Amino acid sequence: MNIIVVENLVKKYKSLTAVNQISFSVKAGSIFGLLGPNGAGKTTTVECIIGLMKFDEGFVEILSLNPITDNKKLYKEIGVQLQETSYQDKIKVKELCELFTIMYEKPLDYHRLLEQFGLIDKTNTNVNQLSGGERQKIAIILALIANPQVIILDELTTGLDPKSRREMWECIKNLKREGRTVFMTTHYMEEAAYLCDQIGIMNKGKLIAIDSVEGIIDKADIDITISFETEDDVFHIIKDELNKKINKIEINNTKVKIYTKSEDVLTDLIILLRDKKINYRKIDIKRPTLEDAYLKLVGKEKETEGNATV
Repeated sequence: MNIIVVENLVKKYKSLTAVNQISFSVKAGSIFGLLGPNGAGKTTTVECIIGLMKFDEGFVEILSLNPITDNKKLYKEIGVQLQETSYQDKIKVKELCELFTIMYEKPLDYHRLLEQFGLIDKTNTNVNQLSGGERQKIAIILALIANPQVIILDELTTGLDPKSRREMWECIKNLKREGRTVFMTTHYMEEAAYLCDQIGIMNKGKLIAIDSVEGIIDKADIDITISFETEDDVFHIIKDELNKKINKIEINNTKVKIYTKSEDVLTDLIILLRDKKINYRKIDIKRPTLEDAYLKLVGKEKETEGNATV
């Protein structure tokens, strides 16, 4: 079942098309990640989806509700953490939570949420005295007080140190375990690869790829790299024996790199080196990552734009 449906969404700012004919859907109980460089249109897309901004063309539906005409009903069912959030000076954590609690008919117990996120000892602390990671946790807690089916997170971990970021990742994983649907934007590839069931990549307002992490990597069509070191002359041996399975060989002094699409080449290579009695060391295989795929796909989009004719 699709919880979020977006079809041919367009948002323009005068002559700038910030979101250009994008379409995707998000399944119930999944984590969907929207990736892209700064200015790609991610935050504008979020604001259109939740009804904070009217879009120019297209169709958007969350939980079968229109974010513009059904916004009062929708806000009772979703939780939102926006990229930039400011709070009243010197407001205490419990005061902020109580303020959000009175907005909903059946709110979750914020004390339980504070305990769940490891902040129960911060109940009487001023929000402006919390660390960056603690403030981000508060942002999720406030989004969860409504007991929402859908959580929208916009660049949640930007600016956090690695330890705090990983703590936030586990918080997001727990939301999925509870059966909630998470829609998030990020520009951290490791974060997206760890959390997301499905990924969309935006660039200059367009959705240039959408798939699972593995599917995105496959779409990028990047070679596996096998490397090792040897003092022996192996160029012709490898080329003659493995030529049909490899795309390229690079040799720089003692370092050898082989580019291929097949992981089986690693086994074949080891057998070949052993049979030919070639001494080698530091053999390694590097598989393409989501970051590799992202950089290639975004680069391709830039290249296509550069070659366009009018």
